[in-house]
Amino acid sequence: PQKTSFHRPQTLSYRNGFAFPRLPAVGIGGERLYANELSQADLDELSSQRPVLTYGPTKRAPPSGFVPAHVALDKKILRFDAYFQEDVPLSAKEHYRIRRVSIYYYLEDDSMSVIEPVVPNSGLPQGKLIRRHRVPKNDRGDHYHWKDLNRGMNITMYGRTYRIVDCDQFTQVFLKSQGIELNPPEAMVSDPYTEMRQVPLRKYVTPSDFDPLKQFLTYDKQVLRFYAMWDDTHSLFGENRPYIILYYLADGTVEVREVYKQNDGRDPFPVLIKRQRLPKTFVDEKETFPSCVLEISDQEVLEWYSAKDFAVGKSTTLLGRTFFIYDCDEFTRTFYRDKFGITDFHPVEIAKKPPEEVPKVIPPYNGFGILEDSLQNCFSLFPKPPRKDVVKMMENDHKVLRYQAVLESPNPEDRSRRFILSYFLSNDMISIYEPPVRNSGITGGKYLGKTRVAKPGSTTENMMYYEPADLAIGSTVEVFGHRFVITDADEYVLNYMESNAEHFPAATLQSLRDHFHPQQVLKEAANSDIPTHGTSRQELDDLIVKVQEELKLHKLPLNNQSIREAFLHCDKDGSGVLGRAELIALCDSLSVPTNTMLLTKV
Repeated sequence: PQKTSFHRPQTLSYRNGFAFPRLPAVGIGGERLYANELSQADLDELSSQRPVLTYGPTKRAPPSGFVPAHVALDKKILRFDAYFQEDVPLSAKEHYRIRRVSIYYYLEDDSMSVIEPVVPNSGLPQGKLIRRHRVPKNDRGDHYHWKDLNRGMNITMYGRTYRIVDCDQFTQVFLKSQGIELNPPEAMVSDPYTEMRQVPLRKYVTPSDFDPLKQFLTYDKQVLRFYAMWDDTHSLFGENRPYIILYYLADGTVEVREVYKQNDGRDPFPVLIKRQRLPKTFVDEKETFPSCVLEISDQEVLEWYSAKDFAVGKSTTLLGRTFFIYDCDEFTRTFYRDKFGITDFHPVEIAKKPPEEVPKVIPPYNGFGILEDSLQNCFSLFPKPPRKDVVKMMENDHKVLRYQAVLESPNPEDRSRRFILSYFLSNDMISIYEPPVRNSGITGGKYLGKTRVAKPGSTTENMMYYEPADLAIGSTVEVFGHRFVITDADEYVLNYMESNAEHFPAATLQSLRDHFHPQQVLKEAANSDIPTHGTSRQELDDLIVKVQEELKLHKLPLNNQSIREAFLHCDKDGSGVLGRAELIALCDSLSVPTNTMLLTKV
């Protein structure tokens, strides 16, 4: 009750903007605070910890972090050498076999795997026998642990018992560090059948005086060359084929090469028998020895071919083929003369059979194309165009004989058709053209392209073509089954034949002269200066000029082609002359705007 001051002491201060709490030195109201005073034991401890109070507490190492097992034991594997015995019930030479394996135990996940080293040509499926996983130990769900593995013990996995005989150095160190006492190692059991096959067969071979190295150094690059012939005529399409037999003195090998000629029709395979030692005599074969082997060793061959087995004029059989040697080179003669004392080297002449002449049979002409051009396919595999008469083509270039022809046909509508037959003197070809006629119902144009037309009765061996001598007025031309009768020709045809009268028959030339005689008479009368019916030549020319001026004044379109066709149509007999009444009627039908007086004068 006598206390009058209740002030609380300051326990919070600020320094450089940061708040720092501190213990109160006095109690409430300024009273002495015994709770915060240091005892004697605290003072003694402070006196002993003066460096710590001065320099601060010492730094301690941080505690080690947690490392999981799959990281700590990564790539740490225990390896045990083991084997298992496998029964062989179907073999008379072995009753069981020993198969060596390696058992791997992976410490990171307690998994195991069994791998058998692969043995070449063993015929057994080897490699990974048990894949990596946790192997069950019993039916209760337990798995094998590394504590269950040791040397000199049996371990059963999936019904197969493995005998562990040894382990590697890392496995020994690890098991000893874990306090496991290892059994002494055992020797690996060997397979009796494998040991029996590894025992080499005893051979009793008498040492020979033959030195292959001396033979190589003495006869290196020395080759015997023989020229031989293989008779293959007994087979289908067989023949006598030349070969070269090479015998290499350095190692006693033989090589057979083919001789090729130009255009012999054979593929270029130069080597028939590659360089090798050829067997001459075989050892008596056993019944169990296969008839076909890949390689022949000295055990199967009693004698090999040597230089003494080859001679000029004799036959030798190499791998089933019989070669007849008919000659050799000069080095071979010298070698046999010095080595064996043989001096008879007369070459044997090989009679060559002349090739049989096969008669050329030309097939019949099928009608396609020109005969000479199609015939080239029978003479060569790559046909060439037939030769042309260049001199004739240059002399008769652009020279064409034109004829007018009618079609000889039983059909009445074909009798009125007119054709122009053109004969080209440069290449003796014929073309036929039909002038189009309006309202005739027949399309005109090209009737036959340029081609050579054969005469009736011609054969492939004796082909005869139409010539200008065959084209007379009134003659018939048969073109691919169609018959044309020549009714007219150009004046150029008559002039050309008269200038070359020695090349044409008189009958052809006379038919053209008789045909053109009426027209020539009229032409001479028109060109002569003698007045006709009281009219002079000058008056006729003046009259033509007046008619032309009269036509120009009307300026009407006139079709000269249709006028010409109308005049030709009215000229029934082909004489080229029309009467006065026919001319006036024809001009009226064509609507020619000409004065009647001028037309009467014409």
